[in-house]
Amino acid sequence: MSEKSNARQLILDTAARLFFSQGYHATGLSQIIKESETPKGSLYHYFPHGKEELAYECIQKTNEYILGKFKDTFDMHDNTGDAIRYFIHQTAEDAEKAGYTGFLPFSFWAAVETSCISEKLRQACQSVFADWQQIIAERLEQEGASKQKAKEAALLMISMMEGALIIGLTNQSKEPMLTAADYLSVVMKSASMNH
Repeated sequence: MSEKSNARQLILDTAARLFFSQGYHATGLSQIIKESETPKGSLYHYFPHGKEELAYECIQKTNEYILGKFKDTFDMHDNTGDAIRYFIHQTAEDAEKAGYTGFLPFSFWAAVETSCISEKLRQACQSVFADWQQIIAERLEQEGASKQKAKEAALLMISMMEGALIIGLTNQSKEPMLTAADYLSVVMKSASMNH
């Protein structure tokens, strides 16, 4: 990797960690530059439109990462219920390893904060949730769920997962996520059977 592309990646990684751990408002460009240990000029070279452009790019990269993680998890399991249970257990393990702080890609509560700041960022977050719902719903449809049932079950999964993750981070416990995993596994299997 070249030094230049490495600087861009360092800036993105640092910004993502800071945006998702301390919020968009609390994160300044000077903090991103300092913690990424990159020259000030690099940030403005790669992200000439500043903080909003940087946040938008972080949202896009996070989405790619999570979609890849979903795909890999689905490829490893015979049914969506088992895949979702595994996915949530892995997320819970990641949260525990991180000490319930720092950057957890699935925690998209930043969407709430950014939706009030910028229409561009709100739409980007909306698109992320739609992509996640679609990949789960498509898998459920392949297993025989009706289009409507698959869409509803996928929305429930994302909503419950996000809520369980927020409670887990607040309580510094993986228990809410493990509980959600058990119930969602049953819901996903039920959605596929009731077509």
